[in-house]
Amino acid sequence: MSPAADRTSVRGGADALSPAEGELLSGSDARVASPAPPEEMPRLRLTRGRMIAFAVFVVSAVAFLYFVLPRIAGSHGLKDSWSTIDRGDPWWLALAALFEVLSFLGYVALFRAVFVRGSGRVDWRESYQITMAGLAATRLFAAAGAGGVALTAWALRRSGLEARIVACRMIAFMGLLYGVYMAVLVLDGLGLALDLLPGPAPFAITVVPAIFGAATLVVMLSVSLLPGDFERRLGRWAQGRGRFAQLARRVATGPASTATGVRTALHLIRSGNPQVLGAIGWWGFDIAVLWACFHAFGSGPEIPVVIMAYFVGMLANVLPLPGGIGGVDGGMIGAFAAFGVDIDVAVVAVLSYRVFSFWLPTVPGVVAYLQLRRTVHRWDEEPARATA
Repeated sequence: MSPAADRTSVRGGADALSPAEGELLSGSDARVASPAPPEEMPRLRLTRGRMIAFAVFVVSAVAFLYFVLPRIAGSHGLKDSWSTIDRGDPWWLALAALFEVLSFLGYVALFRAVFVRGSGRVDWRESYQITMAGLAATRLFAAAGAGGVALTAWALRRSGLEARIVACRMIAFMGLLYGVYMAVLVLDGLGLALDLLPGPAPFAITVVPAIFGAATLVVMLSVSLLPGDFERRLGRWAQGRGRFAQLARRVATGPASTATGVRTALHLIRSGNPQVLGAIGWWGFDIAVLWACFHAFGSGPEIPVVIMAYFVGMLANVLPLPGGIGGVDGGMIGAFAAFGVDIDVAVVAVLSYRVFSFWLPTVPGVVAYLQLRRTVHRWDEEPARATA
């Protein structure tokens, strides 16, 4: 292992680097940097205008889901939906709430598997604060979760982790999380299309997503083949101070960090760390919430159908909608309609699922955001107390 892999990355404790992370630092001729000026915490700026716009958007999205979409599908709209809600089984809904808690525990476990190694400042309490605050930012803002990513990266840098390692591990985290997503698209989509799994198989929402998932996995694995010293090689090739040399060095940083992140994800899988299974737990228990909501309001479709419609609907998260409101809901309901599921039950089950997965964690997420501010302030005071 390179000397860079033996360094400590977190002030106050050793934080073991993976072989790929050691290659990244040695390949870029990195040195232990002096502490940077404190960064400002990404703020949830909720002005009056934004709150009004957000409220109007939510009302419009729910109105579309209750009135327009059911009528397009041949249902009778709001009346049938509310009559179905009145028949909800509280035991199934309680089970859905439990599944959502287990889903978030899986998310925290995956976070610790990727970002927390050895001793350091980030314990289970801090891990909960960072993940819940990041999820709240993801749900309250658009851009495919960019708010949550920015908040998580900020907290990790303030904990003392080097910026390049934060970027690398963020890619590894997302690679593990969405690697499961893409793998399930392939396995479930082809399983339905080839009659290996029970349920109908519309080509557009089985085979097409499977092709998309397979192509994404191929790209991710191909990126991991870039050499560990790619950035240094390109930097030597583009020696000089001209604009082209500077551009070449900047361009090399992205692929090098991405390749290192993917290799780190593969290293974590091979390491046998059970917390890596949190990626499966995050998706699996969240799908179980949707499955339980279907049973709370009637019989649910086949499990492979629930899984496929769930992931197809989740693709709407890339749309610039706050938390995917309207896009995810409509995508899931539309996918269930394409599978031939009763539209009234689908509307109520999906909207109930969104209460558990979106609205329920938002309040503790905002509380965790405020707690995280105090935690980072405490981290900032620790070096000063040690010096005194």
